Amino acid sequence: MNLYEHTIIARQDTSPSELKQLTEKYSKIVEKNDGEVIKTENWGLLNLSYLIKKNKKGSYIHFKIKGMGNVIDELEKSEAIDKKLLRYLTVKVKRFDLETNYFGKKEDGETKEDKKSNA
Repeated sequence: MNLYEHTIIARQDTSPSELKQLTEKYSKIVEKNDGEVIKTENWGLLNLSYLIKKNKKGSYIHFKIKGMGNVIDELEKSEAIDKKLLRYLTVKVKRFDLETNYFGKKEDGETKEDKKSNA
């Protein structure tokens, strides 16, 4: 089994309920093709580096997927025709980092240095 990190960017005007539907839709595609979604992260609405289809922002959803290559083929085939999505990206990785939440809120102004000194 291969390990993949897969990120999709939905249009900025996509509602939270539509984002949840997108997450469920693509999770079902993975499971239907004998894959497994290990973790799903909703990174929220973030600024894009440049305009994509006249959008300045996008809602990011990140999947950690375990499966064979056909899982990704089916995912990308569905995403290519989905009008709610701006972009998608899949990266094959050697192992997952399940502890770090890169887009989580920092607690009470804590920085990385504070966390290191507490450890």
